[in-house]
Amino acid sequence: MAASAVRFVAPLRSALSVPRFRASSALRSAAQPNIRRAFSQSALLQAKKYTPQHEWIDVSADGKTATIGITGYAAKALGDVVYVELPAVEDEVSAGDSIGAVESVKSASDIMSPASGTVVEVNTLLEEKPKTVNESPEENGWFAKIEITDASELDSLMDAEAYKASLEETD
Repeated sequence: MAASAVRFVAPLRSALSVPRFRASSALRSAAQPNIRRAFSQSALLQAKKYTPQHEWIDVSADGKTATIGITGYAAKALGDVVYVELPAVEDEVSAGDSIGAVESVKSASDIMSPASGTVVEVNTLLEEKPKTVNESPEENGWFAKIEITDASELDSLMDAEAYKASLEETD
């Protein structure tokens, strides 16, 4: 009887040691989205982008709203900002539309929207302290936040490296 038990247990032991079924990579990909790919795409969408006219747009983590301002280069070229005109909340804007203006001791310039959308917030601090544009153009000196209607418009804008290279070409 001991010999028959060994004949029964030996095949059972080898059956238990067989590796489990592994889904093919295609099945795993369908079952679990590629988190790394999704992260890198959202990171690209969220990266600050720049226009040749020296505006910037920074998409928030939700991928729907974005903050718009002017670059440090533009703020320096303007000189001391003395007045800022802001858009109205709920204004509809298209990419390339003026969303406000900046007046300085040297000149006045329109601020263009890098993307289409609806204005959801404006930086009222700039009405009280327009010099904030000079002091902190890419942080506290932002002009407006918009809810983006067409994120593909951001594809044609420059990333930080390309923008920096464009500045070096103009110098």
